[in-house]
Amino acid sequence: MITLDTPMDTLLDSSHGKPKLLVVDDQPINIQVMHQVFGGDYQVFMATSGPQALAICKANPPDLVLLDIVMPGMDGFEVCSRLKADDATCNIPVIFVTAHTDAAQETHGLGLGAVDFIAKPVNPAVVRARVKTQLTLKFQSDLLRKLVFLDGLSGVYNRRYFDQQLGIEWARSTRSSFPLSAIMIDVDHFKLFNDRYGHQSGDDCLRQIAVALKVCLKRPGDLVARYGGEEFACILPDTPFDDAMSLANDLERKVRALAIPHESSSVAKVITVSVGVATRTVDSADDAAALVGLADSQLYNAKQSGRGRVCGAQL
Repeated sequence: MITLDTPMDTLLDSSHGKPKLLVVDDQPINIQVMHQVFGGDYQVFMATSGPQALAICKANPPDLVLLDIVMPGMDGFEVCSRLKADDATCNIPVIFVTAHTDAAQETHGLGLGAVDFIAKPVNPAVVRARVKTQLTLKFQSDLLRKLVFLDGLSGVYNRRYFDQQLGIEWARSTRSSFPLSAIMIDVDHFKLFNDRYGHQSGDDCLRQIAVALKVCLKRPGDLVARYGGEEFACILPDTPFDDAMSLANDLERKVRALAIPHESSSVAKVITVSVGVATRTVDSADDAAALVGLADSQLYNAKQSGRGRVCGAQL
């Protein structure tokens, strides 16, 4: 299990692979130098202007930015300021790498949110050590933010994270005109299960279901969260209705296949779930709350139709 004491190498191997560095400099020779320093251990991307750097950070956020100050058009201070003002990029650490390192410029850069200053020409050993230090801090901060959004019982994301990501994915769906699907999942007759087998068994049951649901979600952008009590929810970006229904049926079968005994259930002698699916089509003018509301109403339909089944509709 990854903790705040996990060594840097383990963090990189298990969570990140090779860290991504973005080198921003209008002089190709300086980019070449940085590539020679970091190319063996890191994924090194390059940008030769401020606007190009911002576009890369938005489309494929790096783990750290090595940023020159003096560039034509948009200087490094402006790039850093814009990165820190955007929720999507504000947590990317920025190190200024510049020949101009007087105290006033360094103070200004740190005030904008940079984490360090490195003087040109760079000393390879020093720049490697400083980058490693900042990456360690960054990955630990990422881990802390992730822990805030995890449900302590089931180990999947919590309702707070679900609500946050749903808003983000709805906005992305609006921009891209790609479909967005949501799934609501409720454990059938869970109160009867707790009454018969005890709350500890109920907790174990929820943990097993959470694992089963996570296994079914294959893409990095898909997520499952504990929505509350015995209810789970999934967000499926870029997923049309038929694909969402297919996945929902897989989820229902996967939970049933756990074969967790439930002698008090009227559905089956094992734990089952009822599932509601909702998909936002490209023409939808509603909002994220409407998507969840539709998925919830389809979950209600699944329960009214006998439980242990999937119902769905499009928004």
